[in-house]
Amino acid sequence: MKSFVFCLLLGALSLYSPVANSVNVASTDLTDDTLKVHTDVPKVDDAANPIPLPEAKKSKSANSNDTPPKVEYDIEKLPAPVKLMRQKIIDAAKSGDVNNLKPLLGTSSDPTQLSVSDNVKDPIDYIKKLSGDGDGLETMAIMIDLLNSGYVHLDEEDDEEIYVWPYFVAMPIDKLTKPQLVELFQIMTAGDLEEMKEIGTYSFFRIGITPDGKWRFFITGD
Repeated sequence: MKSFVFCLLLGALSLYSPVANSVNVASTDLTDDTLKVHTDVPKVDDAANPIPLPEAKKSKSANSNDTPPKVEYDIEKLPAPVKLMRQKIIDAAKSGDVNNLKPLLGTSSDPTQLSVSDNVKDPIDYIKKLSGDGDGLETMAIMIDLLNSGYVHLDEEDDEEIYVWPYFVAMPIDKLTKPQLVELFQIMTAGDLEEMKEIGTYSFFRIGITPDGKWRFFITGD
């Protein structure tokens, strides 16, 4: 009799046990089609999402213009002031007297840039120091070679517009053709070229003249 009563009590406890109910509910929910609605990942309204999602990076080539500027050799295409200054530099250099460059090197308030880093106080003395002979003759020979090479017209649409010799300043130094390399070796050596390839850009002497005929720079280095 006692065992019968115990079985009844145990059965009653099973019917009202939270564990039993949870098992029953779980098994029922797993077979119920409505469960899918609750287990799907909810859609997020991006406008209401306080954490912005990262945007994909844009390709560099999408907005970049890798086309090099046109190389020119025709001096007659230069503006008259540029053409005149070019010829004055050549004439002064051919004279063999470095002091003949002095009137062309700008003014004290707007001097021709001769160094990418230093403030040059005496331009003639600086040009002499650049030259292996100590008198500026080698440097002037380089000027002549540069101004007899091809040139490029850079920054045509802004205040930095300028004509630059040689055109290699605007070319990928490691993609020059053989004819271009012959031109390059007229102003520098093959050893210089190998050093430039490590830098990734032309870094030998270059000359820049503004459209109004100012000798803007004669510099070397990157």
